[in-house]
Amino acid sequence: MLGWLEILVGACFYYSGLVKFARFLTRRSGPKLVILCHHRAFGKRMRGQFLYLKRHYRVLHLEEALKELYDPSARAGRDRRTLLVIAFDDGYSDNYTHGFALARELQLPITVFLVPHPIENEQPFTWVAGEYQHLVPYAQVERVTLGDHAYCLNDPVECKKLTRVIDDQARYPASIAEREDFLASVRQALAIPATFTVGELKDMSLTWPEVQEMEQSSWVSFGAHAMHHPMLTCLTDPDEVKYEIGESRTVLEKKLGHPVRAFAYPYGDFGEREVDAVRDAKFDWAVTTIYGFNTPRTDPLRLYRIVVGEHQHWLVLAAEVSGVWEYFLRPFSRIRKKYAQL
Repeated sequence: MLGWLEILVGACFYYSGLVKFARFLTRRSGPKLVILCHHRAFGKRMRGQFLYLKRHYRVLHLEEALKELYDPSARAGRDRRTLLVIAFDDGYSDNYTHGFALARELQLPITVFLVPHPIENEQPFTWVAGEYQHLVPYAQVERVTLGDHAYCLNDPVECKKLTRVIDDQARYPASIAEREDFLASVRQALAIPATFTVGELKDMSLTWPEVQEMEQSSWVSFGAHAMHHPMLTCLTDPDEVKYEIGESRTVLEKKLGHPVRAFAYPYGDFGEREVDAVRDAKFDWAVTTIYGFNTPRTDPLRLYRIVVGEHQHWLVLAAEVSGVWEYFLRPFSRIRKKYAQL
């Protein structure tokens, strides 16, 4: 469901009282923590989302919320609203221009998970394969050979196949060097100058001065999100996995001047090897993208999150965060996907 139909369903859930009842049940069932997973922060609907969350949840920085969740003595007395964290993955520049500006205006804390390498080198996010797909229309050649296959760029079907290959190779590399070499070969094959950027390849990441300003405001806290944002489970070298996780903490702590205690698995993808590496890097907490509410019994290195978008209407967000959306609609979505594959 998209657009107005999605909003209509969200409105039915909200104005029927189901969302309010779900929030009540969550409060009554013991300590809970909801952690949201945003990426981008622009869009006209972000303000409505923030205002709803501020009214119905006790919004804290991730570190404060987790301390309270796992330590009963740290829990607030009178405010019994469910704990909630607004988190942004990756550190896009609009987390500063839009997210930070809104958090400061509404006095609402947010947490951002940073990827140090593109900030250090002032580079676009190379893992955003879609951005490299957008370069295809700007190719200076009519025919491109990648691997063992040649693609005719005048044929829309061939262009689609090419973008799928770019996405697969960029998303699932066996090493960071392999990914960077492949993306460089894509630019070379398309005959696009190294200095050329298009669309959101420009100014993709936060800068260190922006990070410092956000940090000093007290409205933003930061966690680590690996050095280069690879899909960690695809990396073949265990030492590279350890480097991606541990070095991201080292760099951020040097820049911020204090311990960085939380990690977010890139793409939400992880296995036992990645959990062990997070533990070895001395992180206290790590967040996934597995849907769910956190309780004092939740594994602190496998914390649940609810993935939301900046363009969602607050009525849809309300249903998502309360659990109503998942309870009523996700089973139908799974059934539809299952039969579509038959």
